[in-house]
Amino acid sequence: MNMYLHELKSMRKSAIIWTCALIGLAALYISIYPEMASDAEDFKKLLSGYPPTVMAMLGIDINYITSFLGFYSMIFSFITLCGAIQAMNLGVSILSKESRERTADFLLVKPVSRSAIVSAKLLSALTVILATDAVFYAALYIMVNAAEIENYTVKPFLMINLTLLFVQLIFLAIGMIVSVFFKRLKNILPISLGTVFGFYIIGALIATDKDNDAERFISPFKYFDSTYIIKNSGYEVPYVIAGAIIIAVAITASYIIYIKKDINAVS
Repeated sequence: MNMYLHELKSMRKSAIIWTCALIGLAALYISIYPEMASDAEDFKKLLSGYPPTVMAMLGIDINYITSFLGFYSMIFSFITLCGAIQAMNLGVSILSKESRERTADFLLVKPVSRSAIVSAKLLSALTVILATDAVFYAALYIMVNAAEIENYTVKPFLMINLTLLFVQLIFLAIGMIVSVFFKRLKNILPISLGTVFGFYIIGALIATDKDNDAERFISPFKYFDSTYIIKNSGYEVPYVIAGAIIIAVAITASYIIYIKKDINAVS
């Protein structure tokens, strides 16, 4: 419990920053929507001039873009990108922090098993992600009501927002498995940004192909199609299963490798 609380305390500042960033990004775009909706036809004509590949890369569905859900799903991809970076940072840092900050000796001489160390760190990261998303969802509810946005279906709106948590869990797991393969990470930011932006760009390129059902498994950003959610008020089961498998395999492998690996002592 002490280790869990210590990890939470060390993550507090970054959690506040990321939460404010997500809320600020959502507030910026939601504030734009009423003005856009008043000139919906002109906005639609403007976007229709874009090449289909560009619209696909940006996640723009011209049939839904003037509705609140369609507009929100377009900007939500950027919110998801920020959330994924936060989760990847947490995943990479929680198991590499001791080696990076030269506190491995202090931690490993404690009367706790390595599996308990991983569990405490993982639980603290999950708590931060859940707290971030809970505050974001609450703020989003207030903003949508304050903007007096009407004529949208609540269920798909909630389901679109819930995909943020799913994507964050996937990148948290990916971050953990990446970190255990390094003996010592001096800087986690290049790895986090490189991995997340790499998957994001791959996902954007995949979106330009109409027959991309198999290719979508490559990028977690394409596991949840907002247009499909709006139409069906549900998720595509194969991609949900794929995400769950990635999380389970990555976290299990992280436990196994961390328990067996040599941890660099203070030199």
